[in-house]
Amino acid sequence: MDAHLERVRETLDRIDPLAAHAAAEAGEALLVDIRYAALRERDGLIPGALVVERNELEWRLDPQGSHRLPEATGHDVHVVVVCNEGYASSLAAASLQQLGLYRATDLTGGFQAWRAAGLPVTAPSPNSP
Repeated sequence: MDAHLERVRETLDRIDPLAAHAAAEAGEALLVDIRYAALRERDGLIPGALVVERNELEWRLDPQGSHRLPEATGHDVHVVVVCNEGYASSLAAASLQQLGLYRATDLTGGFQAWRAAGLPVTAPSPNSP
């Protein structure tokens, strides 16, 4: 799996948290959080990020799909996929590239790197442990 992940990442122009934040703030990138609900409830959210469960990602971001989200405006959208630590997001971004979203990439280090960089995070759910 490590070799596969390395090959996948060679196809991505991965982005670090500070650059992703700047791109999102400038309206140049769409941050897409694919973490499962328990992680979002435990750790919080990136303000402005679109939350899409991993099993729905391709359906929701395919600009030609009947189940697409309004943000899926074309194949040139700069999608930055965010998972917890930057592993699943690499595979997800590669899948989006295969759909024709040629600017899709992922956040190096995932949500944990974003938070460690001191970037904005909403508070975790008050009902979380």
